[in-house]
Amino acid sequence: MKISIVVPALNEARVIRATLEPLQALRARGHELILVDGGSRDETSRLAEPLVDRLLHTEAGRARQMNAGARAAAGELLWFVHADTRIPADADDLLLRAVRTRPAGRAWGRFDVRLSGAHPLLRVVERSMNLRSRLSGIATGDQGLFVDAALFRESGGFPELPLMEDIEFSRRLKRYGRPLCLRQTLLTSSRRWEDQGVARTILRMWALRLGYFLGIPAQRLAAHYGP
Repeated sequence: MKISIVVPALNEARVIRATLEPLQALRARGHELILVDGGSRDETSRLAEPLVDRLLHTEAGRARQMNAGARAAAGELLWFVHADTRIPADADDLLLRAVRTRPAGRAWGRFDVRLSGAHPLLRVVERSMNLRSRLSGIATGDQGLFVDAALFRESGGFPELPLMEDIEFSRRLKRYGRPLCLRQTLLTSSRRWEDQGVARTILRMWALRLGYFLGIPAQRLAAHYGP
C-alpha cells in the first residue's frame, strides 16, 4: 500500500526543511510526498521543492490545500501532516500495520501528539488532546489524521471551512467507524501557545470548541482564532 503524505503550508520557511527531511526516508521506501502551498510570501516553496514529489499551489485555507493534495495523490492511504510536525522514523510501518486491522476502504485515524515546548501546562494540553480524541473519536490536524483514499472520496473530503475542518471531517468519518488511535507520538510545534501565552491560548481554544459545539458557524469563530 502506497502512502501519499500531504503537507499544507503557508509561510513556513523557517521550519519546512526540518519537517520534510525526515519524510525523505518514506519517499525512499516508495511513498509519495506532496506539499500544497497556500500562497506563501517567504521561501517555503523554494526550500520545499527539492524535497517533495509534487509541489502544488492553491489559495490559502488548510482545508482547501489538503483537498487539493488529496485530489493529486496517487496513494491508497492519505496522511495529512502539518508543516511544523516531526514524525516517528517508522511512521509508514506503523500506519500500514494499523490500517490492515480494518476492512478494506474503511480505515482512518490519527497519532497521539506531543507539543515541543517545556511549559508544564503543555503536558496537560497534549494529554487532554489525546484522551479527548480517544474518548470522542474526533481527531485534530495536529495529530496527523490519516484515511483510506477511497473513504476520503466517499466521505466528501474536508469541508472547506476557515476553522474546525478537522473536527467536521472526523464527524463524517465516524459514520464509517471509530478512528484508529495510534499511541506513538508526533511532535508538533507549541509556538502558538508560547507566542500568545499558554493559559490564554488554552482558554481561547476551549471557548472556540464550545462555540462550535453550540452551533456558532466556523466563519464567525475564525475571527477569534488569531494569526
